[in-house]
Amino acid sequence: MKLEVVVIPISDVERSKRFYGELGWRLDADFAVGDDFHAVQFTPPGSPSSIHFGKGITSATPGSARGLYLVVSDIVAARAELIAHGVEVGEIFHRAGPGKPVISGPDPERRSYFTYATFSDPDGNEWLLQEVTTRFPGRIDTNMTSYASEADLASAMRRASEAHGEHEKRNGGQRDENWPDWYANYMVAEQAGKPLPL
Repeated sequence: MKLEVVVIPISDVERSKRFYGELGWRLDADFAVGDDFHAVQFTPPGSPSSIHFGKGITSATPGSARGLYLVVSDIVAARAELIAHGVEVGEIFHRAGPGKPVISGPDPERRSYFTYATFSDPDGNEWLLQEVTTRFPGRIDTNMTSYASEADLASAMRRASEAHGEHEKRNGGQRDENWPDWYANYMVAEQAGKPLPL
C-alpha cells in the first residue's frame, strides 16, 4: 500500500491553485462537476504523494490541516526557495529529540529528522519542512532510489563527494578510479538507511 493523496481543506479554490502553482508544484488535475464539486490535485516536485483540495471534497474547516510534512535534504536551501516564491517561512528550529522543546536554529550536528521550519497556505493549513538526509532502516523501498529534485540530487552528490574524499585519504591518498561505483553505492545506502561504505 502506498499513500497516494492527502486532502486539505480550503475556502477559495482559485487562490489555493495560485499559491500551490507558484510553489512550483505540478498541477495534475482540475475538474468541476456542476456548481457543487470542483477537485484540484497538485504534487510537490519529486513526491510520490499528492494533495487534493476544492469544493465538495471535505467538510473539514478550511485551514485546519496540521502536521503536513515535506521532507527536504537541505532545509536552508528549501526555506530560501520558498521565500523566493513569496512564501512566509518561519525560522529554522530543531528538537533535541522526540517530544523535546523547540530550540532555535538547525540541529548542531545536522542529524537527519531533527531540523524543521514551518509555513502555511493562505487558509492557514500548516506545512512542516523536515530535513532528512539519511533514512531510518526499512523506511524506504531499498530496490528503488529517487530524488525529489535536482537540488536534492546535488546535495546527495555533495555528501557522497565529501565521504569519498575521506575514503581516498584512508586509502593513502590514492585516486579511486572506481569512484562512480563508490558514489552510487554510498548514495543508495544513505537513502535506504543502510550502513555507509568506508
